[in-house]
Amino acid sequence: MKDTCPICGGAAYIFGHADVLGKFKACYRRCQACGFIYPEDPIWLDEAYSDAITRSDIGLISRNALYARITAVLIAMAFDPHGKFIDYGGGYGMFVRMMRDAGFDFYRQDKFCENLFAQQFEAEEIGSGQYELLTSFEVFEHLTNPVPEIETMLSYSRNILFSTVLVPDPAPALGTWWYYGLEHGQHVALYTYQALQLVARRFGLHFYTDGRALHLFSEKKLPSRLFALAARPRIATVLSFVFRRPSLLQADYAKLTGQEIR
Repeated sequence: MKDTCPICGGAAYIFGHADVLGKFKACYRRCQACGFIYPEDPIWLDEAYSDAITRSDIGLISRNALYARITAVLIAMAFDPHGKFIDYGGGYGMFVRMMRDAGFDFYRQDKFCENLFAQQFEAEEIGSGQYELLTSFEVFEHLTNPVPEIETMLSYSRNILFSTVLVPDPAPALGTWWYYGLEHGQHVALYTYQALQLVARRFGLHFYTDGRALHLFSEKKLPSRLFALAARPRIATVLSFVFRRPSLLQADYAKLTGQEIR
C-alpha cells in the first residue's frame, strides 16, 4: 500500500518496521521517486521530546565549534559579514554565542528549547525577511512536515545553511544505521541528495552540498568550488583565522550590564 511523499508527492511504499524508543512499533516509508524516508505515524514524539535535546547527542559542543568555523568562512566568502544572521532551532543558544564571539551579529530562534547562552539575542518575529543567512544545524531530520517548515525558514532568509546526514546509497536497513535514531525517536525525516535538490527547485534556490551532511539553499549563484572549499573542516579552520573579525563579546557585555570589561 502506497502513501504520498511529503517532499515530492511521489509514491512512498513501506520501507521497513522497527522498534522506536524500545517499545513503539513503527512503520517507515520511502519515496520511490526521491528516496525520502519517514515514519508513517510517529505517535512517540511527546515522549521523545521530554528532553528537547537527546542525551545521546554527545557531539553537540564539538559540532557547534566546527560549524561556527565553517559558517564564519562561508559568510566571509559569499555573504555580507556586516548583516544580521539567525540560527533557527538554535537549542541552548551555544552556536549564537560562538558566532557573536566571532564577530557576527547572530540571533536565536527555538520555540522548544531553553535559551541558556544567548538570552538577550532572540530573533525577531516570523516573516521579517531581513536576515542575510539562516543556519539550521541538526534540525531538518526532526521536521514532521518539512516543506511548510522550510517555507517558514525562508520567510527569515532566502539563504539557508543546514546540516542533516544524507541517506547512503543503497539505503541501510532500519536498525543498521545510527542516523535513524531509533533509540531516541527524534529523527523523522531522512533525506537523499535528490530530495534536497527537489526542495531547492521548489523554492527557486540553488543547492550546494558537501555530499554528506552540510548543505546550502541559496538565492545566490556561487562559484562551483566555493562551498566545497568552505565546508572542509581543515580548510575552514585555517581560513577562520584569515577572515577573523572583532568579537562582539565586549559590546554584548556592555549592552547587558551597562558596564565595560576592563
